[in-house]
Amino acid sequence: MIKFDRKALLWSVLLIFLIFVLSLLSLSQGPTFLPLDTIISSLYSQANTSTNIIIQEIRLPRTLLSIMIGAALGLSGAALQGYLRNPLAEPGIIGVSGCAALGAVIVFYSGLTSIISIALPLGGMAGAAISVLLLGLLAGYKSSVMTIILAGVAITSLAGSLTSLVLSLAPNPFATFEIFFWLLGSLADRSFEHVKLIVFPLVIGIGLLLTTGRALDALTLGEDVASSLGFNLQRIKWTIVIGISLAVGVAVSVSGIIGFVGLVVPHLLRPIADFRPGILLPLSMLGGINLTLAADILVRVVSQGPELKLGVVTALIGSPFFLYLVIKSRSKLQ
Repeated sequence: MIKFDRKALLWSVLLIFLIFVLSLLSLSQGPTFLPLDTIISSLYSQANTSTNIIIQEIRLPRTLLSIMIGAALGLSGAALQGYLRNPLAEPGIIGVSGCAALGAVIVFYSGLTSIISIALPLGGMAGAAISVLLLGLLAGYKSSVMTIILAGVAITSLAGSLTSLVLSLAPNPFATFEIFFWLLGSLADRSFEHVKLIVFPLVIGIGLLLTTGRALDALTLGEDVASSLGFNLQRIKWTIVIGISLAVGVAVSVSGIIGFVGLVVPHLLRPIADFRPGILLPLSMLGGINLTLAADILVRVVSQGPELKLGVVTALIGSPFFLYLVIKSRSKLQ
């Protein structure tokens, strides 16, 4: 059982409060701004009015997906950084994001999206599942951390190459543009079908990752110490891999690739957790929700005409931060 100190507990309460505030802001934003009293009444109303339809069938699914996907990305980043003991690690390093995107792109190319409305996320989930199988075949069960990373890099490179191949073979430029814009990441035009589709595997993935807190705390003392304390390091490794694959895989299958959330959030919150990975896991989950909600609100506020892509906004936030981490790490080595 992970024990929170007072500082971490206060920050958790603050982050939960911010989630509540940002969720209300998310429900209010769109082509037409809606006030708070209208939002609250529409959430509980059964009337078939245009305002209720906008809130319940368009904005509410988008807000819920922001919460779910932000939680998956933030938590996965913290778990992977804790296991690898590297603050520059992020969920895409094991190939899940690339394979999930490839699966969705293949569905686009095949034309199944015009037949089955949820074919796109199903293709992404299939791609994420294949990435886990490939990782297991390449790395093996009793593999080292370095082997996992190398296998993940190989899978990511392969998925990226195949995605480029599918784009180059697209039958018309309109299909190419549609695939390309989906890859940029967005939560626009999502429905409760998408929420229902990903909620079960995402909750399982998040649950698996949250169980690794004590083991990650022990790993900060070294693998030998963690083993002597009774932790099965191979089991912990594959719990994290499967948890990330489920959580991030289904997230990418719905939203496209939304980068840098899993990199930025754990690094910002690590001092608050006193550099304890076990405390950082739930904090990063809450922080990921806040960052994704805020970025999705920003997308709708600043867009004039076609909506800016969510993945572009998170990249604009994360890229300078990533460069800062690289420069800071290099200065420590000098």
